[in-house]
Amino acid sequence: MDAFDDARPAVECLDLLTAPVAEALRAWRGPVPVEQVLYVDTDPDKADTAALVEHYGARLLEQSANCVVVAGKRAGETSLAACVVLSHTRVDVNGAVRRRLGARKASFAPMETALGVSGMEFGGVTPIGLPADWPVLVDAAVADIPYALIGSGSRRGKLIVPGKAIAGLPGAEVLEGLGI
Repeated sequence: MDAFDDARPAVECLDLLTAPVAEALRAWRGPVPVEQVLYVDTDPDKADTAALVEHYGARLLEQSANCVVVAGKRAGETSLAACVVLSHTRVDVNGAVRRRLGARKASFAPMETALGVSGMEFGGVTPIGLPADWPVLVDAAVADIPYALIGSGSRRGKLIVPGKAIAGLPGAEVLEGLGI
């Protein structure tokens, strides 16, 4: 991604990442070499997509992906899943996600739950390093792009990850129409 001139392999920056993300990179077994997962240092005040795009340029909107945590409920049981969609779309929570989770009701997980269970920070949740029992639902459009700019687990910094690497994460499932 040409917006960043300081991109370097994330495995060289493990001390800048949250513990779950650093551990996932140490144990990487993805479809691309871990050295292709890059880290860029960014201002924490620009962690949100709109601020990032305003600062680094509109072309990042098409290359950025968001990871949100969704809670599905059925018969008193709650299950969590991560959903990864391009930043210019939104997650089809009440359609694709609810059906995939077999839930009667689905909604964005409470922030305290999502952050507490994932070990990540608000504005930096990433599909890399999430709990092993969470499905990682990836919109097909994310899987198809050469590189996606995603969170790094904290508000400071972003990861640049090949779309096929996101699709190959543990627990990942590529879904058409997840992002609408």
